[in-house]
Amino acid sequence: MKKFAFVAGLSALVVPAQAAVPIGGRWLTGDGKGVVEIAPCGPQLCGKIIKLIADVNGPPTDRNNPDPRLRTRPLVGLNILSGFKDAGDKWEGQIYSPERGKVYRSVVFRNKDGTLAVKGCISFICQTQTWKPLR
Repeated sequence: MKKFAFVAGLSALVVPAQAAVPIGGRWLTGDGKGVVEIAPCGPQLCGKIIKLIADVNGPPTDRNNPDPRLRTRPLVGLNILSGFKDAGDKWEGQIYSPERGKVYRSVVFRNKDGTLAVKGCISFICQTQTWKPLR
């Protein structure tokens, strides 16, 4: 009985993990060239380009994709954030860079000012963009 009481006491000390702040909505990318909408896609979150704002230096297609068959697909409607899962105080998934034609590990979280920090990482080296919310 003492063993049960000890285990029950320990379980009372366990604090539930903090959930990441929601990131759904429409966001202006850090370079101001597009709008990305983040929404559920199955049990995870994804983000797709819904609008191009600035000149993208040529046709608005995925022309830098390593797969020649995908180079003519339009950028508008393209999922660039995929597989994002709640990882406590942040969201983790993958980001596709149409400018480089590469997929990177990504971490996304809300800053205190309401902006979104979007990190793309290769190994331990990361680059961060700040995306602004659109209302």
